[in-house]
Amino acid sequence: MKILSVNTGSSSLKFQLYEMPEEKVLISGVFERIGIKESFYTIKINGEKIKKEVDLENHKQAFKILVDELLNNNIVDSLKEIKGIGNRVVQGGSYFDSSVVVDEEVISKIDELSALAPLHNPAAIVGIRAEQEVFPNALLTVVFDTAFHQTMEEETYLYALPYDWCSKYGIRKYGAHGTSHKYVSLRANEILGKNDTKLITCHIGNGASISAVKNGKCINTSMGLTPNAGLIMGSRCGDIDATIVPYIMDKAGLSTKEIDNIMNKQSGLLGISGVSSDSRDIEQGIEDGNERCVLAHKMFVRRIIDYIAKYYVELGGCDAIIFTAGIGENSKDTRKDIMNGLSVLGVKVDDENNSLRGKEVRVSAEDSKIPCYVIPTDEEVMIARDTYDFIK
Repeated sequence: MKILSVNTGSSSLKFQLYEMPEEKVLISGVFERIGIKESFYTIKINGEKIKKEVDLENHKQAFKILVDELLNNNIVDSLKEIKGIGNRVVQGGSYFDSSVVVDEEVISKIDELSALAPLHNPAAIVGIRAEQEVFPNALLTVVFDTAFHQTMEEETYLYALPYDWCSKYGIRKYGAHGTSHKYVSLRANEILGKNDTKLITCHIGNGASISAVKNGKCINTSMGLTPNAGLIMGSRCGDIDATIVPYIMDKAGLSTKEIDNIMNKQSGLLGISGVSSDSRDIEQGIEDGNERCVLAHKMFVRRIIDYIAKYYVELGGCDAIIFTAGIGENSKDTRKDIMNGLSVLGVKVDDENNSLRGKEVRVSAEDSKIPCYVIPTDEEVMIARDTYDFIK
């Protein structure tokens, strides 16, 4: 059975087509700069990457090109072969604690929650509407980034604000990257050979979050009402003193929209370094002796260590620490600095294994009291699995 996994961004569309239940990837790709000049897409078939420059005015056009690639490369003989399409949606609020089949009520709820994920939820709806037109015979599903975190207790997800703000306005911690945290925690349990585990999963990319996972369930996570909470990220500030917001708005004469834009798009690694939001550029800056890049990296690592230490206490110990996502999977220096910062917990680095990039590997020494692993995330396969389960 062929299942398509789709991850729609504001100007992008990532996809993977699977043969299920074998979980064999038949084709994958990404459309970038949709609705922007110099748009293009890349597809990967049989290990070969092909890049094509094309005008992409909207997501519907991207789906139509996707269909052409499926047919022209003989991936399918007919679109009817694609039985299901699973969509990643960032914000499901407290409405959804699991994946669901798409209907008009579901789309309405996704739209209602757009204020909490303004770059992602509206784009997801655009993608779903395009799928309904291009793939009228496929079952459409939604997998929410927030669903995995719905197991948090009230004392964990509430803020110390007026109690009725949660019921009236939805003000509470929701988290994000849940599909990724779920995938790597399941894989870690397979590696450890047991399900009754205490795990700290670190999804560290341009957007970053850490979760405490006990016996397969999330008990806490670093992101909050929106993705701009917790860790320092590429261009997001993460945790700050809330009073900074009205103070700097008054001092600098900033509007609500302007301060929101600054905290989400001009802060984090970019704001501190003044160079880039990309950790690779920060690492190059460190090599070049840029002191602000050094500072940005130290702050970034320190916040990660703080959250790992916090969740170690909250879990009452830890069976494994997991690194995943772009930085977590590929930056040996960041991992090493984090693990060295956790030496008080008995964590020790295996320098040889830690030098590997993008591979599943234990990166802590054999005598490390807490084993640390790199587990490449695979959100797309989680989406495909959930969609397949609705159809089989």
